[in-house]
Amino acid sequence: MQILHVVGARPNFMKLAPVRAALAAHGKVHQTIVHTGQHYDVSMSDVFFQQLQIPEPDHNLGVGSASHAQQAAEIMLRLEPIILKGKPDLLLVYGDVNSTVAAALVCAKLLIPIGHVEAGLRSFDRTMPEEINRILTDRLADYLFTPSMDGNENLIHEGVPPEKIHLVGNVMIDTLIRLLPHAGTPKLLEELSLAGYPYVLVTLHRPSNVDDRAELRRILLTLNEIAGEIPILFPVHPRTRQVMRALEFANFSPHLHLVDPVGYLEFLGLQRKATLVITDSGGIQEETTYLGIPCLTVRENTERPITVQLGSNILVGRDMDRLKIEVEAILSGKGKTGTVPPLWDGKAGQRIADILVSGA
Repeated sequence: MQILHVVGARPNFMKLAPVRAALAAHGKVHQTIVHTGQHYDVSMSDVFFQQLQIPEPDHNLGVGSASHAQQAAEIMLRLEPIILKGKPDLLLVYGDVNSTVAAALVCAKLLIPIGHVEAGLRSFDRTMPEEINRILTDRLADYLFTPSMDGNENLIHEGVPPEKIHLVGNVMIDTLIRLLPHAGTPKLLEELSLAGYPYVLVTLHRPSNVDDRAELRRILLTLNEIAGEIPILFPVHPRTRQVMRALEFANFSPHLHLVDPVGYLEFLGLQRKATLVITDSGGIQEETTYLGIPCLTVRENTERPITVQLGSNILVGRDMDRLKIEVEAILSGKGKTGTVPPLWDGKAGQRIADILVSGA
């Protein structure tokens, strides 16, 4: 059985790792990895691949940043010759990036079966490019591997035949569980004299929060205020730093620590020791739910509602007063507690491999 994995960004590799390992354990499965190069990520070093126990990609398309249309078109143009030459029996795509839908479109036209890992998630907000990618990929896929029951319900509602839908659990949690024992106390906490003390971990990357200068200024002012009560650790993407410089906002609290981005293991170590997390990332909503860390999401909606329904996540939207109220509640011991969703047990990759091999 020839399986082609197409990934486009660092989180995709973290989802790929447990699936690839489980398929390799079955034997008689030949696997090829294509990295589209959709996102250039300096943290994807040799150490990154060693930690995940996956080899360097067999192909790197080197697409890079561009508009959504240009990026998808380049991926399709560069991927098609590889598929025609390799003749895979199945394509596996992950998540909701442009690489996901572009690869699915190429293989659908070539009549190659498609499996979508992390299928069925919906924010019901089509202003998010990722929502379009999710919907289109799910319409093309033959195997839809969902992380939680809401994914099944969404797909059934959209008319997807039930026999295509497989509730397998969350592959991101597979990787978290395997690497958690290796995530000690990050050196960064020692350097900032935060080791053993309460702090807030912040991560923001969505354009609606960081590209809009007025919105970013409102968020920074609020974080500055919160830092007066509890130290904040904020790994800042270089692009966000450029926007911040344009704001000429220099009066940061000494307790608002703006640091460079960190690798996955170090970030995992920061998460597990944080008092609370403020984010706009879908993956971090899931990780904090598993870790039992209170999470405040600066978004109006989420494609991962299970983290709100069962987990430790609260949507605060873009309401900075609500953000401050929820922070106060957590610091006073009245924060939300949650439970780990069903099948978030570290075995999702194995379930996917078993389904694919049994159906081969």
